[in-house]
Amino acid sequence: MFPEICKIGPFTIYSYGLMLVAAFSVGTFFAAREAKRQGLSPDLIFNLTFIAFISGIIGSRLFFVVENLDAYLNNPLEIIMLQHGGLSWFGGLILGSISGLVFLKIKKAPVLNPLDILAPYIALAQAVGRVGCFLNGCCGGTIFNGIPVQLVSSVLLLVIFFALRFMLRRPHLTGQIILTYLLLYSVKRFSIEFFRTDNPVIWARFTLFQILSAVLFIFSAVSLTLLKLRKK
Repeated sequence: MFPEICKIGPFTIYSYGLMLVAAFSVGTFFAAREAKRQGLSPDLIFNLTFIAFISGIIGSRLFFVVENLDAYLNNPLEIIMLQHGGLSWFGGLILGSISGLVFLKIKKAPVLNPLDILAPYIALAQAVGRVGCFLNGCCGGTIFNGIPVQLVSSVLLLVIFFALRFMLRRPHLTGQIILTYLLLYSVKRFSIEFFRTDNPVIWARFTLFQILSAVLFIFSAVSLTLLKLRKK
């Protein structure tokens, strides 16, 4: 593991933070370019991703802190130490989605079309971010003869990215891409949780995030079905 990339004088460059910045930069660049190709303002996509990213980081951290409240009550300063890792995707999804939707409503912009454009590149950014988890040594576990679970997760997210990008370039219903992303991600997360060692089982054999993934799967599956029925 390589939690620290290098030190420049009194400053330390952490692999986790560096990969978060890389994830945002890569995802935003390609999403803005895709928006331009589809006739949507690249500036709208950039501003949307920036707001969702910042609020998503806050939401992810808050969710993780609440989940591990006892540890942070004993050491409150750790709450702001993002370089040590500790972000929960579901918290980021909730706060990032709320902030993004409020921004689009204020701008009186369409909602589902920008989200469809963003969906593949969210998966791409997550794939980059999981490499940061591997370097930092968080979100750990092993799978398939000792392969780090973070790297397996990264590869699966790349598969989701290519699948969604293929769908985006073909005729589709408005809202279908973002809902498919949520569906595929929930399946990926539910499955990968069996191999992670950082989240405790809370009911039967399932972790909190498997339960949340199941809820997300049902929501996205029902929404996709209703979307197709409404089209017919």
